[in-house]
Amino acid sequence: MSADQPTTTIASRRAEVAAALADVARTPGAAKPDPIVVADHVTRHFGGMTAVDVDHLEVQRGAITALIGPNGAGKTTLFNLLTGFDRPSTGEWTFEGRSLHGVAAARVARSGMVRTFQLTKALSRMTVIENMRLGAPDQPGERLVTALVPAMWRPREKAITEQAEELLERFKLDTKRDDFAGSLSGGQRKLLEMARALMSSPKMLMLDEPMAGVNPALTQSLLGHIESLRDEGTTVLFVEHDMHMVRHISDWVVVMAEGRIVAEGPPESVMQDQAVVDAYLGKHHDTDLGDDSLLSDEVTEQLEAEVRAEEDTRTEETR
Repeated sequence: MSADQPTTTIASRRAEVAAALADVARTPGAAKPDPIVVADHVTRHFGGMTAVDVDHLEVQRGAITALIGPNGAGKTTLFNLLTGFDRPSTGEWTFEGRSLHGVAAARVARSGMVRTFQLTKALSRMTVIENMRLGAPDQPGERLVTALVPAMWRPREKAITEQAEELLERFKLDTKRDDFAGSLSGGQRKLLEMARALMSSPKMLMLDEPMAGVNPALTQSLLGHIESLRDEGTTVLFVEHDMHMVRHISDWVVVMAEGRIVAEGPPESVMQDQAVVDAYLGKHHDTDLGDDSLLSDEVTEQLEAEVRAEEDTRTEETR
């Protein structure tokens, strides 16, 4: 199924997920009917600062869950902990019932939980198709013994290339197949990273700010691809500051502030939760985050400013 699939299919799948979550409590750490990820007492301390302090979190299988919150809320740090890119101070979590505590990032990815990054990790001096091939598992050509026998790796390489070309066509990157990844625009690199993540056919895809740096022309395409993943049965958990995107595609929203989960629920109810208003706007307690005019002005401008500031800081750090 592609991003161009019928709207009725997307709507029906979203209705199914909504029905499954209808009776879930609108409280932090709420139990889900079919969680694919369950985390308990996960903390991460940096000296005297607590970046993450999540008592309990469940992520519903087959749903699009948004993880939102102001800068410094601990969203990306939680991503890093769950995917093995960082180690927690305390806590346990499972993926499909299997503990991932202490498991290296590569093994987490092989288990079916794959992530992308806010700052894209495309290998600039390799072509787009070469980047795609790197995302595929089970490559006999990477092992010394089998690499010496072409008959043992050529069939797999052919299958990987065919899969990569299908995904590039789906993400409208097929015309860039032989271009260096470094020549792509920021939005195209986001598409490439998402497409490369799908090379391993993950059960759960974790997207860290997929819309950051993407121009409006590609935004709708990315939204469609994320929705199509849900409709194919893939669980999606994403961090995002774009509240319009959150309202448009998410089935469930988890809100973090100061490292803690302060609210959960469907997007339409979370946007009006007092804890969310406090987390984003502080003293403006009587402001309604469910108001479209607010989302397009005060909140959206604040969030976009925070994103730009964070990106500028990270850019300076990498220089």
